[in-house]
Amino acid sequence: MPRKFPLNAEGFHPFAQLIGLKFTACKKGYSKCVLEINEKLLNPHKVVHGGVVYSMADTGMGAALYPHLDRGEICATVEIKVAYFAALASGLLTCKTKVIHKGKRIAVLESEIEGNGRIIAKAIGTYSIFKAKGD
Repeated sequence: MPRKFPLNAEGFHPFAQLIGLKFTACKKGYSKCVLEINEKLLNPHKVVHGGVVYSMADTGMGAALYPHLDRGEICATVEIKVAYFAALASGLLTCKTKVIHKGKRIAVLESEIEGNGRIIAKAIGTYSIFKAKGD
């Protein structure tokens, strides 16, 4: 039975809450999350830290893959490559993610991060799928 990723469920994803990331869509093979840029997310050059963009992609990928998983299965990031195209200092970031391939043990996903009407980054990631310990 597929698992459900709750939209904005308090306490479900503490790191997402910490940075202000919120999901607006999550279904099997797709997720969409948003994040309002604030001063705590900026680097010393006063633009969004690359780690914030990476975190959006990583979290969005997990959310898009999560409904593909059966009970007792979990996933973990193997690697993510991010190409950064533009820097932003304010506004809303949107990350749209889709599953490109899902096998029994490996999945590949793609995220596109937009802000102020333009693509600011793209990411591709590989995830491992495995049984949770104790299941």
